[in-house]
Amino acid sequence: MRARRPRKAPAVFDQTDEKTPPFDHGPLLEILARADATRLVALAERLLPDLGAVEVIQSRTGLVMLPMRDTVQGTDFHLGEVLVAEAHIRAAGTEGYGMVVGRDLERAMAMAVVDAAASLGQTPEIRSFLQHEAATLAAADTARLCRVEATRVDMETF
Repeated sequence: MRARRPRKAPAVFDQTDEKTPPFDHGPLLEILARADATRLVALAERLLPDLGAVEVIQSRTGLVMLPMRDTVQGTDFHLGEVLVAEAHIRAAGTEGYGMVVGRDLERAMAMAVVDAAASLGQTPEIRSFLQHEAATLAAADTARLCRVEATRVDMETF
């Protein structure tokens, strides 16, 4: 669900930094879902006072189907179920959403708070957090791919 934007955002969210373009909503949610939990919760705690009253629409754990694609046949199938924590909030005239793998409702709620704050305007603090987490996640993904590649075996067929 795309967060609705209010007509007038609080002054704290009006800050802009021309050097760093804002993150689109999809990549923003991807980064937040994989971000370090401690840093994410700390950011949400700093942003929360500026959002004012927060209405919790939903906070729950549940199972979602994990879709996969068969690369040979090009068909989609469900690999199984994954436990997730989900949070949906409304604050300052906008909505925020968070879903993370596992049962960490605090992390899902922190993600929803940051999503709501970012929909009002990506402050330098939010953008800096997103850039740092994106770089950290990219480095971790590269390291994992290198470890996987080291296990690859080239076989000749006769």
